[in-house]
Amino acid sequence: MYELMVKLHFSAAHRVEDYPGNCERLHGHNWLVKVYVKSETLDNLGMVVDFRVLKEKSREVISKLDHHFLNEVPPFDKINPTAENIARWIYDELNKEFEPSKVVVYESDDSSASYCR
Repeated sequence: MYELMVKLHFSAAHRVEDYPGNCERLHGHNWLVKVYVKSETLDNLGMVVDFRVLKEKSREVISKLDHHFLNEVPPFDKINPTAENIARWIYDELNKEFEPSKVVVYESDDSSASYCR
């Protein structure tokens, strides 16, 4: 099994509504996103997917979040923009183009959430 991973970053503010602590207040993160793709086979060039294509598609999705107040960006205007929800949203958006195996979202160096199917 082959597995590729690309890392991307974005900066955004959010608040976790109804959270019983500091995270309910407006605050920001420099988020790190890792996108994974798995395959048992390679294409005729010997690739699972071109890294350039994977990064471009991932950047397109993440650009919708970068330098925004996430609580105002759909669907996070209806659900809390937690790392878990962001990971699933990125996964679902990327799944329209290709099938990621996993998306991991770090809101800090030592705190992350992932989503996979």
